[in-house]
Amino acid sequence: MKKLLFSLILVFSIAITSVAQDGLPTNAEPGKCYAKCYIPDQWKTETQTVMSKEASTKLITVPAKYKTVTETMMKKEAGKAVRVIPAKYETRTERVLIKEESKKLIVVSPAKYETRTETVQIKAPSTRITTTPARYETRTETMKVEEATTKWVKQKDAMCEAENNDDCMVWCLVEVPAKFKTVSKRVLVTPAASRAIEIPAKFKTISKRVMVSPPVTREEVIPAQYKTVTKTVMVEGPKTVETEIPAQYQTVSKRVLVKAGGFSEYREVVCSKNVTSQLVRQVQRALLAKGYNVGPACTDNILGKDTRAALIKYQKDNNLPVGNLNVATMKSLGIKGY
Repeated sequence: MKKLLFSLILVFSIAITSVAQDGLPTNAEPGKCYAKCYIPDQWKTETQTVMSKEASTKLITVPAKYKTVTETMMKKEAGKAVRVIPAKYETRTERVLIKEESKKLIVVSPAKYETRTETVQIKAPSTRITTTPARYETRTETMKVEEATTKWVKQKDAMCEAENNDDCMVWCLVEVPAKFKTVSKRVLVTPAASRAIEIPAKFKTISKRVMVSPPVTREEVIPAQYKTVTKTVMVEGPKTVETEIPAQYQTVSKRVLVKAGGFSEYREVVCSKNVTSQLVRQVQRALLAKGYNVGPACTDNILGKDTRAALIKYQKDNNLPVGNLNVATMKSLGIKGY
């Protein structure tokens, strides 16, 4: 109940604020409430028939017609005698060459072969050079890197009892021994050498068939081949017929802008005192009947966010003023009393 009262107060506040900021709506009637609503574009669907393909002509080729005829040729003309001797006719057929005369060889006796064995060289002799690499060994040697020498060193005299230490210092000549270093180095023991190795040729024994005597043949004539055919004679030549192809049409529907929207203006709305739980339930039921989801609570008599969202979607889908419970929306939903 508190949510309902809060919703009613919010709608009423929006209406009062709009009036206070933008001035009173024109043609207002006493006892009615007004609020600014968003007016969307108004569209209508028009159906019209449009040409999808222009009329044209098409050339259709009617193929030639043929019939089979048998020619009858006069062998001897009719003549006059004591009695009438009718003309004689005969039907001639035409012989067509389908294969020319040719010749073929007929083998009288086949060739004679025998198998012979022979040794053939498959790889020539060659020489291969082999190389023996040089042999080295590592030897260690001690080398003098610095000669023995002497140097002066300042030392304290052990017998001196002077109070100042500097008075007890004496210079001594000290021998510095020579310095040596042990090094390792590779020494050639045996130099590299090479020698030639003779590789003998390789042979293979093979068997092959050898013709001993050629085949004996004779020539035979193959006569030409003929075929008796019946002529096909043209009785009507090909012709071209022009056929009219009518234009093609299709019906299309398109949305036409009736009135441009995109602005806000004052529209009559349900006054706050009339937004009862019974009215909200009627709105929710009407939205549900038209397929709009008012939330999981369904008809809970509360104008909550889900019901508001469904109401705004219904208003946009049906080109109605968007915002508030305006009278145009109430009439569209079929709410009694509007």
